[in-house]
Amino acid sequence: MIIEQKLKDIQNHANEIEAKMNSGAVSGAELTKLSREYSRMSEILPIVSEYFQIQAGIKDAEEMLSDPDLKSLASEQLFEFKELLPTIEQKLQLALLPKDDADDHSVIMEIRAGVGGDESALFAGDLFNQYKSYALRRGWKIEIIEENATSLHGYKEVIFKIDGKGAYARLKFESGIHRVQRVPETEASGRIHTSAASVAVMPEAEDIDVLIDEKDLRIDTFRAQGAGGQHVNKTDSAVRITHAPTGIVVSSQSERSQIQNRAFCMAMLRSKIYEKQRQEQQSSIDSSRKSMVGSGDRSEKIRTYNFPEQRVTDHRIKLTLYKLDDILAGGLGLDEMIDALIAADQLEQLANLK
Repeated sequence: MIIEQKLKDIQNHANEIEAKMNSGAVSGAELTKLSREYSRMSEILPIVSEYFQIQAGIKDAEEMLSDPDLKSLASEQLFEFKELLPTIEQKLQLALLPKDDADDHSVIMEIRAGVGGDESALFAGDLFNQYKSYALRRGWKIEIIEENATSLHGYKEVIFKIDGKGAYARLKFESGIHRVQRVPETEASGRIHTSAASVAVMPEAEDIDVLIDEKDLRIDTFRAQGAGGQHVNKTDSAVRITHAPTGIVVSSQSERSQIQNRAFCMAMLRSKIYEKQRQEQQSSIDSSRKSMVGSGDRSEKIRTYNFPEQRVTDHRIKLTLYKLDDILAGGLGLDEMIDALIAADQLEQLANLK
């Protein structure tokens, strides 16, 4: 059968990769690439083995049916194996879906206040605290790269890194416009206001993902400034980098050291170039496909947080959860929302394969 040959090819390819890695003949970027590929395949291999075990069990049971003494036992075993088959076939289908190479990466996230003035900035702060709590609950590290805080403890803009394996796989569907509907603390009449903040999620790129020529960079330094006299800087520690071929501009002034700010800028620049390349590649592969979970465009409205009704609605999959406090706290409600988005994306991919 074609499927069985494909599964055997996967097993053989995994053995070849393992042999290469153990041979000592590869190192550096090539070894890193092979390790990633083997790590992805190691998730599939147990399911492949289980599939072959069930198929072998069915074959043995069918052969035993011809023996009168074993017919009863064979019929029982055959029934059990055939009951297991659809489940393992579904697992295989999901495991064999094309993998996003960036799923295991850490992420760089940008949250920016939108329409709504101070209330929008406060909501941007709520979103940052949501993802910060979520990251810490999952054992990931978080590091602020750049922030522009307001006097009311909100953010006009905050850029941060979440460092943890699989962070991009869990957070990539968070890109887009998030809306909030609530009564602001400054609203005397108790009228509900609607404001918004944008979220952008980019996989952190590594050196093997993006090659940057230093000749393509324009690096400017300037004096960092902080709100209310904070972070008074007598040296040009802030850094702005412009990448000429793409026009991408990044800056950082959160650290006192120019070296640290430059490192943050380069990390952001690699990730922005990497994401741009990924989007262009995806468009060329299938320009007609419009995912039900959205394009990841930060201009697309994806979710509404309604405080009076304590509900959160994801407009892409028409899912509403009445768990607003838990979701904003980065709790299990956010996991429930993310799991539903991942499942919807997998279902769409399976439908497109048929």
